[in-house]
Amino acid sequence: MDGREGLRIAVRSVRAHKLRSALTVVGIVIGIASVITFATFGASVQAEIIGDIGDSNAGNIYVFGTPSDDEGFDRVLQPVFTEADLAAISEIDGVTAVLPRGSIQVSSIRAGNQTLARSQVTATTPESITTGSIVAGRSFTSGEREVVVNERLATGFSKNLTAGSTLTLRYPDGEERPVTVTGVVNGTRGELPVSNFARQPRLFAPVDPFYEAVVESPSAGVRQRAYPQVTVVTDPRQTAETRKAIEDYLADDADARQLSASDTELVARSGSDFIDEISDVIERITRFVTGIGVISLVVGAIGIANVMLVSVTERTREIGIMKAVGARNRDIMSIFVIEAALLGTLGSLLGVPLGLLVGRGAAAYADVTFALAPDWIALAVGVGVVVGIVAGLYPAWRAARIDPIDALRHE
Repeated sequence: MDGREGLRIAVRSVRAHKLRSALTVVGIVIGIASVITFATFGASVQAEIIGDIGDSNAGNIYVFGTPSDDEGFDRVLQPVFTEADLAAISEIDGVTAVLPRGSIQVSSIRAGNQTLARSQVTATTPESITTGSIVAGRSFTSGEREVVVNERLATGFSKNLTAGSTLTLRYPDGEERPVTVTGVVNGTRGELPVSNFARQPRLFAPVDPFYEAVVESPSAGVRQRAYPQVTVVTDPRQTAETRKAIEDYLADDADARQLSASDTELVARSGSDFIDEISDVIERITRFVTGIGVISLVVGAIGIANVMLVSVTERTREIGIMKAVGARNRDIMSIFVIEAALLGTLGSLLGVPLGLLVGRGAAAYADVTFALAPDWIALAVGVGVVVGIVAGLYPAWRAARIDPIDALRHE
């Protein structure tokens, strides 16, 4: 018996039991669709994040302190990079701008009679506010009591904030300072790439006159402002060389090296480092969640095995007739394996478009650009077919072992 004849008999059997076959295929469809949904959604999120980081942070090097072990993470926020460090880094070849960032502790922000609880304000320089990031108004001016807000904070009050609005910052000691909003932005240059995805209300103020964290500079011998994080903007063509020079400076001559704890590591990371780390995390989550979808494939395989066993019992007399006219054991096995593979293939082919449809819907709901995961799609289809074949092996073996004389007597 050739393969075409086996396929014809398998198709006839599937068509003869349409409802049973459809219900069996549903398990495979759900499994394949689940795998493809999770995989495409993970690919969409990854592509969106990598795109944002790559577009907005090319050439940026982020300098900060991180603990060398898992303890003491609070030291990451300690201000250790002095004005002397900033001046020294700015002299390194390839550096085009040095953007410090610090935190101003406040207890609340008030607009009119409405108060919004807030624990801190970001202090930075006017160079961090680029023309492309300004939605309305302008950047603040150094030395003035001016601030800019992001779009989330601008819409956080009953009356939207605009350029010219007045806010009142309340400090933990009870002091209040009125400030003028000069602009609304959709982000700032210099913030860590992962900050783009927090989407929290943010207020940005100039270092002068708001930021007051000072330390004694070991190199200058005077008290200077110090910052917990510095972003170095470089010529993208020289980023690797500039990063190496910054790392060498941090290891030997930096004030930050002497001011930070002995178990704190001073690092200089580029945007590509964050891309690699974020991609790795997303891939791990995708693999884990997709593995849950594989459980549905296992359930589908059990369904196929169960239906094939029932089919063997129902077709015992047919098996006896085929053997009586010369069919070999391997011919009988091939018929039932082909039928099981056909069910797995049908489930895979139906599960792919369903998974893509649900994945697209999930991407739209999360407001990310839909992206395909071709490797996962091919793997899911392949697994679906293999699951069908494996599930049909034991029933096919049982069918091939049936004695033709007993089969012919079967009613």
